[in-house]
Amino acid sequence: MTPIFKGCATALITPFTAAGDIDYPALDNLVEYQLDNGIDALVITGTTGEASTLTDPEHIAVIARAVKQVRGRVPVIAGTGSNHTEHGVNLSRAAQDAGADALLLVTPYYNKTTQAGLIAHYTATAQAVDIPIILYSVPGRTGMGITPETMAALSQVKGIVGLKDATGDLGYAVKVRQLCGDRIALYSGNDDVAVPLMSVGGLGVISVLSNIMPRATRDMTAAFLAGDVQKAGRDQVALKGIIDALFMETNPIPVKYAAARMGLCEGHLRMPLVTASEAVQNKMDALLKQHGLI
Repeated sequence: MTPIFKGCATALITPFTAAGDIDYPALDNLVEYQLDNGIDALVITGTTGEASTLTDPEHIAVIARAVKQVRGRVPVIAGTGSNHTEHGVNLSRAAQDAGADALLLVTPYYNKTTQAGLIAHYTATAQAVDIPIILYSVPGRTGMGITPETMAALSQVKGIVGLKDATGDLGYAVKVRQLCGDRIALYSGNDDVAVPLMSVGGLGVISVLSNIMPRATRDMTAAFLAGDVQKAGRDQVALKGIIDALFMETNPIPVKYAAARMGLCEGHLRMPLVTASEAVQNKMDALLKQHGLI
């Protein structure tokens, strides 16, 4: 199994104008900032990209614009997960038609299904498209996760090639590795345990931090992949403070504030997300200065 990427993929924010429209020139600039800093892949229209607030036409337009801007330089992975299987299948087909290289599919949320339902849900999408799929387990947001046993069953489905593990539970990652082996490329969905997860066979991270520190995040994973585990570990520890600050409030509130302070975009959010609190702003400002970002 050839992985979609190794190293660091940025879960890219979606920039909006003050009027609430998608800011496509800013999106182009964000993509170029990532590529200029050596990022290994881009995840578009994921949780960090506020996909749940996008209309379907906007969703596909953002994917298409990113594909056009990237021009094949790195893989573009499109978030097309849904809690309605038919809707998710339609989004996934449209993302494939828009040029996405792969898909990222979160577990169904709110109307939580069973593990048997997960297998049926994901199999339906895998059978509807011809591009590879990374599954996404983030029980803290969705209220349900993919058990290692279910992941083992899904690893036998053609097209399902990876897992973004945002459980924060290294024991879970170990069990997935035990049951799935190299059939599934494992990626950390939590910046603060990227290196620990790589130590049990993970291939990298799908990162929020790399929106504002792409070079540092990419260098951390590259060091591990090159065998310099000590450097990777030191980098992980050094980044812990700013990673924690990015999750002081619901993601992507803090990272959008930080990106705006750095001049990367205007930082507007779509409700129900609102501007970062004063406490978060003050903390982020201090950390951005500490890391030489403002």
